[in-house]
Amino acid sequence: MSRSFDVVVIGAGPAGYIAAIRAAQYGKKVACIDEWKNRDGGNAFGGTCLNAGCIPSKALLESSELFYRTKHEFKKHGIKTGKIELDLATMQKRRASIVRQFTGGIAGLLKANKIEGLVGHGRLLAKNNIEFTSISGDVEIIEAMNVILAPGSTPIEIPIANFDHKNIVDSWDALEFDHVPERLGVVGAGVIGLEIGSIWSRLGSEVTILEAMDDFLFMADQDITRIAANDFKKQGLDIRLGANVTEAEVSKNGVEVSYGDKDGIQSIEVDKLVVAVGRRPYTDNLFSNDVGIQLDERGFIIVDDECRTCIKNVYAIGDCVRGPMLAHKGSEEGVMAADLIAGQAAEVNYDIIPSVIYTSPEIAWVGKTEAEVKALGQPYKVGSFPFAASGRAKAMEQTSGMTKIISSKYDDEILGVHIVGPMAGELIAEAVLAMEFSASTEDIQRTIHAHPSLAEAIHEASLSVDNRALNFPNK
Repeated sequence: MSRSFDVVVIGAGPAGYIAAIRAAQYGKKVACIDEWKNRDGGNAFGGTCLNAGCIPSKALLESSELFYRTKHEFKKHGIKTGKIELDLATMQKRRASIVRQFTGGIAGLLKANKIEGLVGHGRLLAKNNIEFTSISGDVEIIEAMNVILAPGSTPIEIPIANFDHKNIVDSWDALEFDHVPERLGVVGAGVIGLEIGSIWSRLGSEVTILEAMDDFLFMADQDITRIAANDFKKQGLDIRLGANVTEAEVSKNGVEVSYGDKDGIQSIEVDKLVVAVGRRPYTDNLFSNDVGIQLDERGFIIVDDECRTCIKNVYAIGDCVRGPMLAHKGSEEGVMAADLIAGQAAEVNYDIIPSVIYTSPEIAWVGKTEAEVKALGQPYKVGSFPFAASGRAKAMEQTSGMTKIISSKYDDEILGVHIVGPMAGELIAEAVLAMEFSASTEDIQRTIHAHPSLAEAIHEASLSVDNRALNFPNK
């Protein structure tokens, strides 16, 4: 006799495990299936985010920034440190320890919420049956009243630079180097490429980033990206735009990389090449052909605004569906799907999903860029405030960057907030909350902000929208 559940979730990343927990909170009988396997052969919950993405990268970003600041900034604070040495093995041990702690935490959360955590492969069959293949190879058919597909995504591999996971590597490999590459090449100057490039540049690599687009971080506001690009250049990151990689060949000296730009065919030689050109939905063997799940031309599962697929009682969430591939977006979709299954009202406000790049300076934004607002023909106002005028930023010796706010000229509603500077990823939360409540810049102007604080930059930028900035000259 087969087992049956009210909800079966396939995938235990930030989208899947959150969906499972929320469903269990409604008293549903829930199973969560995941087959993630780490490089040591061990299985773990948490998906890419906890095992090979968000968490380990932030651990190394923090460690590498401390190393960089110790070498380059501490003297300004009157701190003499003597000879600074890198112990990469200890740094990597710390990263791995953090990952184990958090992935073990997910297993604990599933158990605490009485969720059946199943290690193995889940495949959706007709009539909402699930074929579960355990890691030992045993096959079981599980009945599900509702199914939530949350398989996540995997790095895109390009034919001219196939992964050998030694010389030509993906983003996961790049987080587990056991030595600092003397010369590191990165294909792609997006979020992942910039964060990985920053980590190894701080630790001593000569980093060259090749980006096919002519515009740097085209998805972000250009006033912000200009500042970021200048800071990255000062830090030693060699970012080459309009550089289309045409060939990558492993040689005895490393990897020979050829690319074309406005000046013709160029080449560089690196010790390791990281390919970070994006990710694709991981839907391999996720469902049988007779199920009827529909994919778009890019391989994403087609869903409606509430993440319902074309199959009754089957939802899809996270990186496998439209929208930004962000952990917090997937988590909110997991909450929504579980709420809807429980008969509750639920929605995700896709217009105000924050994006953060955890470089130094950090880059964060929510809502529309100035170019997007202008393209819509909507009258607008703009205000900005530089961190150079922030007492808190000056005390931190991190004055590069600015906060920029765009609002409607008609009713003053905030349309977009863009930040480059210290702790941008934390500061953006105020903007997200304000926009969730359809706040105006005047609402922020009349909100008291602690002094001295970095958050004052948002307050001053909101004042600047109406030429009322108090701590920086107005336009």
